[in-house]
Amino acid sequence: MPDTHSSADPLTRELDSRIQAGNLDIPMLPEVAQKVIAITTNPDSGASELVKVIQGDQALAARVMRIANSVAYSPNASIVSLQQAIARLGMVSIRDIALAASINARMFKAPGYEDRIGSMWRHALATALWCKEIARRARMNVEAAFLCGLLHSVGKPIMLQETLDVAGAEGLQPELDLLLDIVEELHLDAARLALEHWRMPELIIDAVTHQDNYLEAGNGKDQAKLIRAGKQFASHFLFGEPDKDALLALPAMADLNLYPDEVAELYEQSDTVNQGLEAMRA
Repeated sequence: MPDTHSSADPLTRELDSRIQAGNLDIPMLPEVAQKVIAITTNPDSGASELVKVIQGDQALAARVMRIANSVAYSPNASIVSLQQAIARLGMVSIRDIALAASINARMFKAPGYEDRIGSMWRHALATALWCKEIARRARMNVEAAFLCGLLHSVGKPIMLQETLDVAGAEGLQPELDLLLDIVEELHLDAARLALEHWRMPELIIDAVTHQDNYLEAGNGKDQAKLIRAGKQFASHFLFGEPDKDALLALPAMADLNLYPDEVAELYEQSDTVNQGLEAMRA
């Protein structure tokens, strides 16, 4: 992997060197999440296999059932089994719920920065939900949209954790501004390493890595467009930036072949997304 960074800061250079060498401390992806992804990306797999994996983890099964019965997913009827949940909501929705329940902020260890990582993960989850809504509105395949959104910023908590570890080992205490600059500068390279380590599909790796320049995303170009739009919608509704006018005029929307009236209709889906976000965080 070529060295593409030119920061003069010694700590940034050290971390960049570690990335180029593939030498990052990447957290383990929960085994159940790996199995869920393998099943739902294999066209020969069926619902019974997904049920078996989720039922093998009691805590996950209970969480999936709780979310499936939330107002966001089942406002009018009670779901009493995973089989019933899959029949009513579909394998893709159950996969998304299971992934959101098993991949979360608790994977990362950065003492003193738990709230910041929690905020990063809340934004990632909101981005995932918006990516799915945008894909549906743009009449695109929604299969990978949620996963791309959920993992689009996974390099940020990894770099935060790694920077603190390296700085601590060298007796350094970087200022917050420097810490955040390093995270912002290196998180996409860190994400690529993590997604390759976790053996994610190439389409997801390309989309996440090239989310800021989707023309370079190869087969992941459409998913990279979704990420670019989804994260802006998430930022607007969570943090108020960008403002509404800028959000509705995002160039990525035109690239997704969405007309202004369709983007305006999408904006009105915020209650649906917020309900999904609160259900998955409960």
